[in-house]
Amino acid sequence: MTTLVIIAKQCLPGRVKTRLHPPFSLADAARIAHASLTDTLNAADTLPATRRILFFEGDEPPVEASDYEVWPQPQGSLDERIGSVFDACSGPTVLIGMDTPQIAASNLGCVFEPWPQGTDAWFGPAADGGFWALALAEPRGDLVRGVPMSRRDTGSIQRKRLVDAGLQVRDLPELTDIDTVRSLEDVVSHLPVSTVAHIVDEIQRTAATEVVSLRSPLGQGLPS
Repeated sequence: MTTLVIIAKQCLPGRVKTRLHPPFSLADAARIAHASLTDTLNAADTLPATRRILFFEGDEPPVEASDYEVWPQPQGSLDERIGSVFDACSGPTVLIGMDTPQIAASNLGCVFEPWPQGTDAWFGPAADGGFWALALAEPRGDLVRGVPMSRRDTGSIQRKRLVDAGLQVRDLPELTDIDTVRSLEDVVSHLPVSTVAHIVDEIQRTAATEVVSLRSPLGQGLPS
């Protein structure tokens, strides 16, 4: 009996993945974000969660989350919002983000199996120093509130918070969040058959076509 929470936001230009701009436009960065969320939801569908919650910021949840309970995110900093959703859940609960579409049963499935005796939490570190997953046998918001987010030491501080609270913590594999162009390239290289890879390829093909068009004889006659 495990609850899966995916924390996500509506993928609007200028609101998501802004560090991909440039070289991507803000509109294309939003398309990549939506693709990442789509892949995350599709991957999560293979996990045997007994309850699924989309912890959402925005007005229009993605159609791919039609089977999820949609909970609006409250106001406040990210640590406060994460804390609130853990407070509202009971029983084993795992929270993941929308930026690691490479999640799969191979790196998260153990959370949905009987936990090893004495295990209180699972922690998934991210390559950028944050974390991509946090699972608690007994969810408590105070285990997250006050942890500084979006820093190189966020993950280490969060894990230490769990240990200092007396929890026995087991680690999940490290994954890469899609935040920068370099991290996007890394994720696509490990996930070549995915919505994210398809969208990136489509964007690049469109850009290449536009360059060829501008260099054609007709394009040379266009005003600069």
